[in-house]
Amino acid sequence: MKKVLLILTGFLAALTTQFVSAANFNEGKDYSALTLPQTEQKEVLEFFSFYCPHCYDYEMKFHIPEKIKQSLPADVTFKQYHVNFLGGQSENLTRAWALAMAIGAEDKVRAPLFEAAQKNSLRSMDDIRQIFIDSGIDGKEFDGGINSFAVNALVAKQEKAVEAFKVRGVPDFYINGKYHIETGNDSGFSEVKTLDEFVQRYVDLTQFLLKK
Repeated sequence: MKKVLLILTGFLAALTTQFVSAANFNEGKDYSALTLPQTEQKEVLEFFSFYCPHCYDYEMKFHIPEKIKQSLPADVTFKQYHVNFLGGQSENLTRAWALAMAIGAEDKVRAPLFEAAQKNSLRSMDDIRQIFIDSGIDGKEFDGGINSFAVNALVAKQEKAVEAFKVRGVPDFYINGKYHIETGNDSGFSEVKTLDEFVQRYVDLTQFLLKK
């Protein structure tokens, strides 16, 4: 993750707009194949944390998840699951994100939750509840849903997915439950020269893996 941060920091000053081509992607370098059962529905899954500064940059500055989502065919879904391992109010945020998914409020609360977590201003579920209210979600809907059966199921689904994929760092992307995008020191991401190339590589590699 330190390598990724260095790459992204350097790209902030880049002025060129060259894009990577949908070039040769190699297993073991650009992606790894998993032994888990392939998902029934085609999907791109991102694990993230509101506390993660890299996730914040991906989402709020570079818009990588949105660009991936916009590039997907109609039959492919894009999902974001929250992780609990960065401390603070992580478990409450996972539950709150489950509620957001359940009521279709992800786009309303994503940015303010990121901002609050990055400022370390969240002290309890009450603070998270207020963000939902400020984002247009009725307090009664929050209170009635936060511990509901549907939300409990989505909390468990996120936590089980983290275990199944053995997620140890975020942001982390998986394609069809079958492939993992690699961003380490030896990956192709370490070779790109601009932010635009970095972002486009995510899009191109995602498209490549969806077709495998």
